[in-house]
Amino acid sequence: MKNAQGDKTTENQPFRILSLDGGGAKGFYTIGVLEEIEKMTGKPIYQSFDIIFGTSTGSIIAALLARGESVQTIRSLYEKYVPEIMKSRNTAKRTLALHRLARVVFEDQRADVFKTYIGIVTTNWKEESPMIFKTSVNQAHGSKGSFEPFFGVPVADAVISSCSAYPFFNRHTVTKGNGDVVELGDGGFCANNPTLYAIADATLALEHAHKDLRVVSIGVGSYPEPSVFKKAGRLFGNLGMLRLVPASGLMQKILGTNTCSMEVLRKILFGKSVPTIRINDAFVDPEMATDLLEHDLMKLNRLVQKGRISFREHEVKLKEFLTQETT
Repeated sequence: MKNAQGDKTTENQPFRILSLDGGGAKGFYTIGVLEEIEKMTGKPIYQSFDIIFGTSTGSIIAALLARGESVQTIRSLYEKYVPEIMKSRNTAKRTLALHRLARVVFEDQRADVFKTYIGIVTTNWKEESPMIFKTSVNQAHGSKGSFEPFFGVPVADAVISSCSAYPFFNRHTVTKGNGDVVELGDGGFCANNPTLYAIADATLALEHAHKDLRVVSIGVGSYPEPSVFKKAGRLFGNLGMLRLVPASGLMQKILGTNTCSMEVLRKILFGKSVPTIRINDAFVDPEMATDLLEHDLMKLNRLVQKGRISFREHEVKLKEFLTQETT
């Protein structure tokens, strides 16, 4: 295992961070970017990064990458399962479909399945605070004596928790290895863009200098909002529930604002000291109107294509980040 056992990177070797935003079905955009990165480097993504953080849909992708899966495998899984989850007409059915996906993909695997450091961001619902599933005690910022990888929780439960965007999905309850029972919600309530948490692990816990970091932070893209009628159809399957659509719009606005605020804060704190590539382009074509519950495979395929377009805008810098040594 490259870093999950705590090995320091070699001298003059930068510490590379991959951070993946939340965004439901819009994670297809993320997959498009990652497909191109994998083809550019000619090796699995986990071999190009020392730590991978993910929130919500980004947590699914992060866990699969850190397990050693190819991006093509992840895309195939998304194409098979995401439409099934997102087209479900109520919260209970969407939640059941999400649980089924996690159990099929991750079975009863534990944190020792990962080949590199990982962080999966969730929200402790009762305490209103982040709870981040990590692989190594070296990532701990305290309580190292009681540290358990992933709190003793199966990978599937960590991923389900990170994706439990209430009210689109029910919250998820887990039992930690120490017996604590915790109700968790989507990591996007704390950090839909988890880059700052990843930088904190790399610098404060793993003790890498700012100048030695190389951060690749990938969003899900920005698109026009679907019409209120389309939102109602996705959420409830009938127009009699239109009164609840504003609440769903508010939820997506909260997640979007969280994403942007975390990026603004990163720039203020680390803009000049931590080399970072942020990939999260806006696409204003009305035909691209979409949200996190998108389940039209043709539209989702277009998100992959948009991700590839965004990669090209950053290709030269990405190649430099993933091949250069530090000085």
